Amino acid sequence: MVFCCLKWFIGFGSRAVLTEASRSSNRSTSLIWRCCYHRTPGSFLDPEMRAFLEENTEVSSSGHLTPEIRLRLLTPRCRFWQERADLWPYGDPFWAIYWPGGQALSRYILDTPDAVRMGSVLDLGSGCGATAIAAVMSGASQVQANDIDPIAGMAMVLNCELNNVNPFPILTKNIIDTELDNWDLIVLGDMFYDEQLANRLHHWLRKCIRTHGTKVLIGDPGRPQFLGHRIHSQLHKVVEYSLPESTRQENNGLTSSIVWSYQP
Repeated sequence: MVFCCLKWFIGFGSRAVLTEASRSSNRSTSLIWRCCYHRTPGSFLDPEMRAFLEENTEVSSSGHLTPEIRLRLLTPRCRFWQERADLWPYGDPFWAIYWPGGQALSRYILDTPDAVRMGSVLDLGSGCGATAIAAVMSGASQVQANDIDPIAGMAMVLNCELNNVNPFPILTKNIIDTELDNWDLIVLGDMFYDEQLANRLHHWLRKCIRTHGTKVLIGDPGRPQFLGHRIHSQLHKVVEYSLPESTRQENNGLTSSIVWSYQP
C-alpha cells in the first residue's frame, strides 16, 4: 500500500527515490503543467487531474500543528492508503504527507508574522504548500513555491483554494545549485534526508546567504541524517514544537520538530 511505502521514509529512511519518481511524473504530466514555470497556475489545473486529487485525498485541518490551514492529504480514509503502491498512477505522493519540519515552519510563520511580513519568501521543497500558504497569510509581499514533482504543484493550487489564498507562482524543477533572485527568506523543511542532497543544500544555501544576505530557516524533527550533518554546527535553534500524537505515530515516534536559523 502507498502509505506503507511512505511511512519508512517519514521517520529515518532516505527519500532518494523521489527524484526518479518525480521524473516519471514530469513525463506523464508535462502537457498539463508546462505553464507553471512562469505563471500563477490556478486557471491551468487540468479538470481530470483536479477530479483525481479531490477523489483520492481528504481535506484535513486536524492532527497537525496548523489547524488554521486546510490541506488535501493522504489519510487512512483514502483509497490509496491501503492500495498497492504500483496502482498510484504518478510518482510517490510525498506531497500528500504534512511532514513535521514543514509543520514547524508553518506554525512559526503564523505565530511570528514579522518573520515574513512585506518580504519575499521562497519555499523550497514545498510539498503540500503549507509553509508558502502560511507566508501569504502572514503578509509576505512575494511568495514562490518550488517542488520537483508537478503533482505537488497541482495539489498546492487546490490547497490555496481551500484557504482562500490566491495561488502563488510554483516552480516544478530542481533549482538547487542554480543562481537565484535576491530572496529575503528561504524556508525548507524535511529536506536533509540524503547525504548527497544535504551537502548540495549546505553549499548552495551558504552561497545564497553570502551573495544576497538571504535569511534561511530550516524545519526538521531531528532525523539522524540532519543531526549528523556538518551544517548542524552552523544552526541556531529558533523554536521547538511538540508534535501532535497522530504526527508522532506517523513519524516513528519523533516527538518534536524544530525551526533552525542557518548562520554560516
